[in-house]
Amino acid sequence: MIVVTGAAGFIGSRLIKRLNEDNFNNIVAVDAFGDPKKERNLEDLKIHVRVERTDFIDWLDEQYEEVEFIFHIGAKTDTTLFDKALLKELNTDYTKDIWVRCTGYQIPLVYASSAATYGLGEYGYKDDEDLIPQLKPLNPYGQSKQDFDVWALEQEQKPFFWAGLKFFNVYGPHEDHKGRMASVIWHAFRQISETGKMKLFRSHNPEYKDGEQMRDFVYVEDVVNVCMWLMQHRKDSGIYNLGSGKARTFADLVSAVFRAMGKEEQVEFIDTPEDIRDKYQYFTEATMEKLKDAGYDKSFHSLEEGVEDYVKNYLMKRSTENT
Repeated sequence: MIVVTGAAGFIGSRLIKRLNEDNFNNIVAVDAFGDPKKERNLEDLKIHVRVERTDFIDWLDEQYEEVEFIFHIGAKTDTTLFDKALLKELNTDYTKDIWVRCTGYQIPLVYASSAATYGLGEYGYKDDEDLIPQLKPLNPYGQSKQDFDVWALEQEQKPFFWAGLKFFNVYGPHEDHKGRMASVIWHAFRQISETGKMKLFRSHNPEYKDGEQMRDFVYVEDVVNVCMWLMQHRKDSGIYNLGSGKARTFADLVSAVFRAMGKEEQVEFIDTPEDIRDKYQYFTEATMEKLKDAGYDKSFHSLEEGVEDYVKNYLMKRSTENT
């Protein structure tokens, strides 16, 4: 059996889809089930058993001999949430419980970290494990991921294979349920569909023009490709960046969405809210040499390629189905 936590979520459900396509159908789906929007993500997927998140640790203690691999993708991912105790419980401590069992039961583990751990990028965006303890996340969510990464690196006892993946700005199908936390591509499609234009944050940094703030946007299909490769590779344990490796502007992103929708570009700039202005990232870019040095050689979608596929083959089809 292959376990996927966060199974009904964005990345988790796309990962199960790929596992099914590669004929892995004995899937243990772990999540807090019941959200109708997330349930739609599981339609047509082959799943052996569903396990509630709160029951999973006990389930694993009983069924570990049957488990071949664990993808721990599930997390509380709201970057605006300030309930530190809840984030510690769901993100840090829960992952520790899984790690300890993977170590004791000799189960390989891939878990989701986050580029939110890099904060303002004072130390760059290099997945050098010697630098990780120095990172300064900007919000409690990023700190909860950082706390686990640091803890994992300190452990003498580790799973025989493990990898932590620092996801950058992931976008793609099955993020509809995320609402405010969905990608800018998702929001752009909705805004353009409803109003014919897209609002972007104005730059409050003299080094960047409006719309030229930059992010590393990575297509979810590339994220899934890396996860599958790690499951088959099972060596070179450690913490890895997972982005496209190429920072692009929000202007580039919006242009790609307008083009994929076949609409004339119309952008309006609005002030960045004051409550996040001093913590706003103007640049992120994953250094990807470490993953490549480990042997990963697949190319990543360009922003234009990913947006075109997402918009034309998913968002526009969904929009048609719902009308």
